[in-house]
Order: sequence, then C-alpha cells, then structure tokens
Amino acid sequence: MTMSKLPNRIFIKLLLGFWLCSSLIIAIVGLLPLLQQSHDRAPLPHHLSKLLIKVADRVSVHLEDNSQTINTHRFKRLTHIRDINNKPVRFYIVDHQGRVINSHQVSRSLRRFMLMADEAERPMTHQFKSELIFGPYKFDAKGEQYSIYGRLADHHPRPWFFFFAENKLLTLSLAIMLSGLLCGLLAWHLGKPLRTLRLSADALAAGDLTSRVDQATINRKDEIGQLAYAFNSMADSIENMLQSQQRLISDISHELRTPLTRLQLALALARKKGQESAETERIGYEAEQLELMIAELLELSKVKLNAHESKLSLGLAEILGQVLDDADFEAEQQGKSLSINIDEEIKLPLYPRPLSRAIENLLRNAIRYANTHVEIKVSESITSIIIEIIDDGPGIENEQDLEAIFKPFYRPQSARERESGGWGLGLAIAEAAVTAHKGSIVAKNAISQGLNVTIVLPRA
Repeated sequence: MTMSKLPNRIFIKLLLGFWLCSSLIIAIVGLLPLLQQSHDRAPLPHHLSKLLIKVADRVSVHLEDNSQTINTHRFKRLTHIRDINNKPVRFYIVDHQGRVINSHQVSRSLRRFMLMADEAERPMTHQFKSELIFGPYKFDAKGEQYSIYGRLADHHPRPWFFFFAENKLLTLSLAIMLSGLLCGLLAWHLGKPLRTLRLSADALAAGDLTSRVDQATINRKDEIGQLAYAFNSMADSIENMLQSQQRLISDISHELRTPLTRLQLALALARKKGQESAETERIGYEAEQLELMIAELLELSKVKLNAHESKLSLGLAEILGQVLDDADFEAEQQGKSLSINIDEEIKLPLYPRPLSRAIENLLRNAIRYANTHVEIKVSESITSIIIEIIDDGPGIENEQDLEAIFKPFYRPQSARERESGGWGLGLAIAEAAVTAHKGSIVAKNAISQGLNVTIVLPRA
C-alpha cells in the first residue's frame, strides 16, 4: 500500500477520541435522569392494587350512606389499612375536581405523583426519597367519579450512581474532570512519540549522528510511526554522507602529501646544488604552509570520524598538563602572562587527544591576540564542566562573526585576523572536538576588553 492511499490515522484518532469522549460524557449525564425515572417508576403491583380496590369499596359505601356530609374521622378509620409487610398505608380520596376530600394537608410528593399519573394515564408506583406513592384507582359513588391514591412510608436502597443525578453541580464538575482526563490520555498518546522525535532531531542537529528514534515509536501503525521511520532513514543517509565526506577529505589530504613531499625533496636538492633564489625560498615557504594546512585538515577529519569512540574517565588537569606547559612557555616568550585556575580533582569522561588539541588551539589563539594577559579557568556544576579562556586583546568587532569563527576556513575581517597567517581551521577543530563530547562552545567579547571563549562539557 502506498503512502498516499493510507488513511489519515492521526485525523481518525483525534476525531474518534474527542468525539467518543464528548459523546460518553453527554450520554452519562443525559441518561442519569432517565435511569432514575425508570428505576423510580414501575407498574402497580397486584397486592397494592388489591389494597386500592378494598379501600375504594369501603369509601364508596360510606359516600353512598352519607350523601350530605363527609365524616373525616370516619374516612380515617376506613382507610387505616396495613400492607402485606404490616406497614401502615395512608390513602387519599380525590374528587372529580382534583380536591383531596379526606385530608387538609397534601404533600408536595403527592401533588407531583398525581401529575405524573395523569401524564401516564395508567396506575403506577413512584419511589420518592422516603415514601412510595401508588395509584390511582378510579371508582364511582353518588354519580360522581373519585380517585384513590396510596402512600406508604418506605425507603428502598437506590443505585449509587443516582447520587450524581441529585447533585448536578458535582456531576458537572466530575464530567469536566473525566473529559479532561480522557483528552489528556489522548494527548499523551500522541505527544510522547512527537517529543521523542523532537529530541532525536535536536540531537542530530547538535552533531550526534548516531541519534535515532526508538523502535517503539517506529512500530506505531500511524503517521507518527511512518515519520519516525522516515526520520531514521534520513539520519542514516546524513551520517553516511558526512562520514563519506570526511573520509574523502582525509584521503585527499593523505594523497596531497605525496606530491608535496616530492616538491620539498626537489627544493632540498636544488638548494644543495646552489640553485637557491628568492623564488625557491617562496616555493619552500608555501610548501611548508601547505604541509601545515594538510595536517590541520587531517586533524579535523580525524576528530569528526572518531567522534563516537569510547570515552575515558580522566582528570582534566592531567590530560591538559603538557598543553598548559607549552602555552605558558609560548606566552612567556612573547612577554605575556598565562593564569591557570584548574582544580586537579575534576574528572569527566572525555577523548584525551581531541580535547587537548581543542584547548591548545584556543590558548594559542588567545596568546597570539592578547595584549598582556591570558586566563584559563575551570568551574563545575552538578551536570557540567565549564572551561573559560579569556584574553585582553581587541576582541571581534562584528558580533555576527562570533558564531561564524568556528566554521572551517572562515576568517573574519577584524583586528584579530588581519595579521594572521592561519587558515581558519584551528577553531573549527576545537568546535569539532567539543561537539564530539556533546558539549557546546561559545565566543563572546569580554565586558572590558578581549575575547571570552566558553566550553561546556557534560559530566555524563
């Protein structure tokens, strides 16, 4: 099946998720009153129907015998009956005008039941909170129609969910919380793999060519799984392309050394034969520069190709010892001072040679452009080691150059580079070495004067 023919599963998940969530909440809230009504209302049982008929016969005889007056006390005695459970039952006689003729106090529950019975047009029962009302049974007396209703003090246990039907504000609050929970689960289901994709993309952008999306995300049967698979394929292609590029640069650099060595040999033979001139001196100088540039290119390629080898847990001061001694000697030869502030107890996983070369390049660069003083200091936090190299030179005039100076062959048009004979590879090697440690390197102009290069290396 081609990609274009696959259904939009993310759209379907979102649609079904939110639709089912809202439908479920609406159905629960809407069905509660119907369930309550269905539970509370029921057809008139046979034993209650017999009670109504029995009382109706008594009342009918009484009404026939007392055509002029209604004896309330007599009505009470006639309607004093107990049900099959020996519970007292109270009856209400209603005339054709809807008036209760045997009681002056009519409860609100009875009035509600009379309306419900009129709507139902059949005898029925309805369970209120603390009483059961049933009826009506209609009978004729003295040429008029009467109705009789029964009222039984009774409390039947009700299903627990009817509590929500009687507490509408609480039910609404719980419905909102349930809806939020269901939507949150859906959002988590969709958001978790997207966060994994973002983290992998960030790692790849930061130079970690081994970063891939986990297999669980790839195995998803939706567009996110397809995207994860495409991302990993893209990352494989990028890693292979960059490694091929670095190998090509390394191979070319190696191959260039052969004709360069022959050129230097020919120059040495010419000088030996007394054929030295200004031109041969110039050729010799350029050959030396070309040799140094090829060495830098090989170093840059080596750092990038070996960026994923195993690290060694070593002391920072230990691996930088020789580099710091050489830098101190070079600064002294140029009449400048080097201040070193590194705690010998600091240890972290690192690649010794690339990091040493990075610090060496940064220190030599700082000593070259410093007026009188260079400082290297190391501080630490819970998660990282911070290395700062600060000089009191002219800094970099153009702020845009502060990020670009770490690119290969980039040389800013500033006071720091006008007299330089470099090729812009030293800082690129430093940046590649820091990236191999999954760290970061940033250059900024010092507050007073000079340049501050900060390296942040993770402890893990």
